[in-house]
Amino acid sequence: MSVAAPLIRGWEVVIGLETHAQLSTQSKIFSGAATAFGAAPNTQACAVDLALPGTLPVMNRGAVERAIRFGLAVGATVAPQSIFARKNYFYPDLPKGYQISQYEIPVVQGGRVEFLLDGHKRAVRLTRAHLEEDAGKSLHEDYHGQTGIDLNRAGTPLLEIVTEPDMRSSAEAVEYAKALHALVVWLGICDGNMQEGSFRCDANVSVRKPGMPFGTRREIKNLNSFRFLQQAIDFEVQWQIDRIEDGLAIEQATVLFNPDTGETRAMRSKEDAHDYRYFPDPDLPPLVIAPDWVERVQAEMPELPAVMAERLQRDDGLPADDAAVMTQSLAFARYYEAARDAGAPAKLVANWLMGEVSRRLNVQGSTIDAAPVAPAQLAALIRRIVDGTVSNNGARQVFDALWAREAADVDALIESRGLAQMNDSGALEAIVDEVLAANARSVEEFRAGKDKAFNALVGQVMKASKGKANPAQAGELLRRKLG
Repeated sequence: MSVAAPLIRGWEVVIGLETHAQLSTQSKIFSGAATAFGAAPNTQACAVDLALPGTLPVMNRGAVERAIRFGLAVGATVAPQSIFARKNYFYPDLPKGYQISQYEIPVVQGGRVEFLLDGHKRAVRLTRAHLEEDAGKSLHEDYHGQTGIDLNRAGTPLLEIVTEPDMRSSAEAVEYAKALHALVVWLGICDGNMQEGSFRCDANVSVRKPGMPFGTRREIKNLNSFRFLQQAIDFEVQWQIDRIEDGLAIEQATVLFNPDTGETRAMRSKEDAHDYRYFPDPDLPPLVIAPDWVERVQAEMPELPAVMAERLQRDDGLPADDAAVMTQSLAFARYYEAARDAGAPAKLVANWLMGEVSRRLNVQGSTIDAAPVAPAQLAALIRRIVDGTVSNNGARQVFDALWAREAADVDALIESRGLAQMNDSGALEAIVDEVLAANARSVEEFRAGKDKAFNALVGQVMKASKGKANPAQAGELLRRKLG
């Protein structure tokens, strides 16, 4: 359960999320049609997807295996037997007039997702995760006065992950969604591409006075970015509070979020489960998952983010916050380990990844996969800082060139740009002597107890050496000569 969040105008916010994660299978959940994104409309819809008479669904084993993997990762119960049901509703992009889903007995039951919010550990309980097929897509933009139907997505395998109403702020909902997104990508069960619809959230939002029963909820559908998720919840909360304080009732409804206006608007009255007339699908037998199948999936599971973070703290000596950042995604973790294994000290690798690398990725709006500096290059640069070949300032110039792909070899860059530090003690000592002789006043001030005078002398040494002096070595020489 979440820790109590600050009230909004005396009201407590209650949020639950339903997330649709598209499973990373090559074919659909009940047919052999491809799931690749971007194909021409209706070119990846076979007879089963089109619901032609006489066709029968056949369960995709890969989709079940991915559901098992998720259940194990969140500490849930993987049902030894689950049932597929028909969810009946009529919409142009639903060829059969019903969606095959799971209702009474889902494949994954319970579990929890943990994450950090403002440095504090939070956990959101999961109600269930069930397998289902996606519907097609209605196309409105390209048709004047008409609607086109693209059935390429019809039958695409989804894992719908449903939480308890544990979240108490939009910020908490976003952090949960980010943690869930990172987990399904880490497990390899979903590519997480929100722009393509591979990971999208529905937010159930209500408000109540503290200690009172839950209020009437409204469901915000199909939020495909974390920013939209937060904006939609924030608007919806204020809308509900305003309405209640004006003496009006909240009616259960499904609403859409308009990112252009930042507002939610009602799409239809919210259905209850009985409105869908669920009943077991007669074309699909119960899904039976034997214990040895679960054991085999368990044996093939990757190291989970929380376990890896603990290992990085224990074996690499990273602080907890650093370890959490290094395990924010599988790609980030692999980059960190590759740079560390290339001979760079773990803490320095973490510092660079949290600093220069993350800053530049944020500016570009890209992820670590798109970083133009390879782990081996970063490690080589860090090694040259450690052995004193280049200063921190010089290293940033080398990094600039690597990021801009102006060159690939760290040592060649240092040499060609004259960034190597002066490590010749004799030459450096001569410069220090010249600086002391030319700055008698600063020497007197230092001996009188003014520490700023020492920094000024170091600065003069760096200037005289054109930035090539090793600052630590220069400081040591100055202190020795100043007594």
